[in-house]
Amino acid sequence: MQFIDLASQQARIRPEIERRILQVLDHGQYILGPEVRELEEKLQDRLNCKHAIGVASGTDALMMALMAWGIGSGDEVITVPYTWISTAEVVALLGATPVFVDIQEDTWNLDPTKLEAAITEKTKAIIPVGIYGQPADMTAIMEIAQNAGIPVLEDAAQSFGSTHHGRPSGILGDIGTTSFFPSKPLGGYGDGGAIFTNDDELAEKMRWIRVHGQEKKHYHPVLGINGRLDSMQAAIVQAKLDIFDEEVRMRQSIAENYSAQIAAAGCHTVTLPQVAEANTSVWAQYTLLSADRDGLHASLSEQGIPSVSYYAVPLHLQPVFSKLGYREGDFPATERVADQCISLPMSAYVTEGEQGLITEAVIDATR
Repeated sequence: MQFIDLASQQARIRPEIERRILQVLDHGQYILGPEVRELEEKLQDRLNCKHAIGVASGTDALMMALMAWGIGSGDEVITVPYTWISTAEVVALLGATPVFVDIQEDTWNLDPTKLEAAITEKTKAIIPVGIYGQPADMTAIMEIAQNAGIPVLEDAAQSFGSTHHGRPSGILGDIGTTSFFPSKPLGGYGDGGAIFTNDDELAEKMRWIRVHGQEKKHYHPVLGINGRLDSMQAAIVQAKLDIFDEEVRMRQSIAENYSAQIAAAGCHTVTLPQVAEANTSVWAQYTLLSADRDGLHASLSEQGIPSVSYYAVPLHLQPVFSKLGYREGDFPATERVADQCISLPMSAYVTEGEQGLITEAVIDATR
């Protein structure tokens, strides 16, 4: 059994993937070729936003957004300690200081009730993360941020395809970003990502940053990076975008079945994932909490069922961020989730038989 079944998806759409790859081979424009612009236009239409910018990775997308805002030494950027390191890494790489805010007990996303207390005169941006497939409470976050005059960068690497109050994740902040890493619900076969905004000036600047700060040939008004998207990855993501909505529905059905089966069995030692009433989720991962996480992992492994504990060491306890001065106990919700989280196999192609084996194994291990 695979933790993320990419092979079944590939078998389904391989002829279309090969057709699109052959087009790239034929025209030979391997970087920022026509497929990149085609993908950008499709994403703009999907999100109903003015600008989608294809970039080399989700990490580059985050960094380029912060660079467009001019964030650097002496600045602070608020985010969460329960996320992949990229979210805070890009802040530190630009010379700014990551400031962490604890997560909610139910959705495991940034807790808006703790946000205002973290804002200082040095705060130059806020980065909420749509963990495991659903957005943060962007309505509350945006209200606080706008009152304080602080821009919001929505990290939708895991939540692209979900909604908050009916609006798509990716355009819920001033800038949004996503990742096309292969394991994401909408992923390529390598690194890639995208940036979304309705701000013309920011979009133009980020396009410069994408090509080493170049506005036109031999003219570089700003510092930039090599953040360009490969045509091959854009072609592959387009092939997957054609079936993306159907796959999201398939993921939703699998997640609902997991939760229904485990809840019906009365497994009181596990906490099931919750989707906020205002949200939908793309179920980038199906993650539950177990007080005996290691025991559950071992039990699943014995039956050939893979499981993963993401972010088991939260960012505020990572050695690289030790100079920030955080200590164990500073973010209790984050630490509880990090200590207990375990993700079950999730993709659109987990079969009914596999779902049954997985839920039975969880039930047997946690009764």
